[in-house]
Order: sequence, then structure tokens, then C-alpha cells
Amino acid sequence: MWPLWRLVSLLALSQALPFEQRGFWDFTLDDGPFMMNDEEASGADTSGVLDPDSVTPTYSAMCPFGCHCHLRVVQCSDLGLKSVPKEISPDTTLLDLQNNDISELRKDDFKGLQHLYVRSWEEPAGLQQRAGVRALVLVNNKISKIHEKAFSPLRKLQKLYISKNHLVEIPPNLPSSLVELRIHDNRIRKVPKGVFSGLRNMNCIEMGGNPLENSGFEPGAFDGLKLNYLRISEAKLT
Repeated sequence: MWPLWRLVSLLALSQALPFEQRGFWDFTLDDGPFMMNDEEASGADTSGVLDPDSVTPTYSAMCPFGCHCHLRVVQCSDLGLKSVPKEISPDTTLLDLQNNDISELRKDDFKGLQHLYVRSWEEPAGLQQRAGVRALVLVNNKISKIHEKAFSPLRKLQKLYISKNHLVEIPPNLPSSLVELRIHDNRIRKVPKGVFSGLRNMNCIEMGGNPLENSGFEPGAFDGLKLNYLRISEAKLT
């Protein structure tokens, strides 16, 4: 259980400005070896001719209308979208849907994104199936409703950026693989016990700019988490 004094101390120590994306590639440049070094991690020799048997299958022909797709990155920002587009490639590692008019995440919006093929650190040039998009960017939409199973297919999701929306609660059933949650500037008033249950990999939560008060934090709300960063500034804590 996190006592109130600890929350207040974190508030005092977290005066840095909230995360702001300066450019689309900000989300890819900070992923280190996990997103940038698949070839190096595989142990494969990339200096010569590629072995066709060692090449990860891609679905480059699949790209939602109006979006830009390149190297497993699907950028669909600033398109006025009302819903999550279809025909997203199953090998997508980063899906950018920021600055649209999406108001709801439905049960099957991310269906089919569980077949991501990459080479792992342990395995050489062989193929290993790993499920899920690694980063999902939904900043600055109008999302107020999320189906309880909307994120179920994203079993390897590491980063969820869903700030500047109309959420009144923290989304349920977040993927257990999640490392970073940016959910600031919404309308969240309550952090219930168990909402972060099972998120053993989580080390960063940014939830400043929500109308949270002392009574909004249930005892045990952060139990089980080992956070390196928690920001709740601009809340109404006393």
C-alpha cells in the first residue's frame, strides 16, 4: 500500500514537464536494441547477401488508406479518423494514431495484430513468433470509451500513449507486458485498487493533469508495482 505521504513526496519530486512528442520518430529512437537491432541481436551477418530463409516475413502491401507504412511502422496521425483503421499489417511494431477524432476503442479494433515475427536475442537467424504491437500511440483523440478486451490481442505491447483524451478511468485489463503508460491530461478522478494488478514490468506512469484528489487513490492502488517514474503533478492533492 502506498501511503498518502509517499504520493505527496512523489508529487513534489516530479516537476518535470509532461511528455511531449516533438516528432513522429521520437517514439522509435528511444527503444534501443529492442526495436533498432533485430539483425544485430540475431547474430546474423548483415554485411553480405541476405539468406532468404533468415528474412523475417513482412506484409508491406498492407497499409490503411491515407497512412504511411515503413519498416513495421504504421503512421496514421492527423487524418481525422473516427475509428481505428483496418488492414493494419500483422508485423507492425509501432502504430501511430495520434491527432485524430477516435472516440472509442472496440473489442476487435486491434484483432489480427498478434502475429508479429521477429528474431530474438537468443535465437540465431531462425524465426520466432512474438505477439503484439510494441508501441501504440493514441495521443490527442476523443477517446472516452474502451472495451474491456480492446487490448487483449496486444500481448507484447510495451508502450501505451493515450494522453489528451476524454478518459474518466484507467483502461481495464492492460497488457501484462506494459512498461510505460502515458495517460496524462484526461478526466480521471479515481485510481482503484487492482487497476495495475499483474503489471510487473511497469516502470513508468505519467498521469499528471487529471482531476485527481486524495480520496481518488484507493488503498493499495499501486501495490505490486516497481516504478522508476510516477508523475501525478497538476492534480488536486493536499
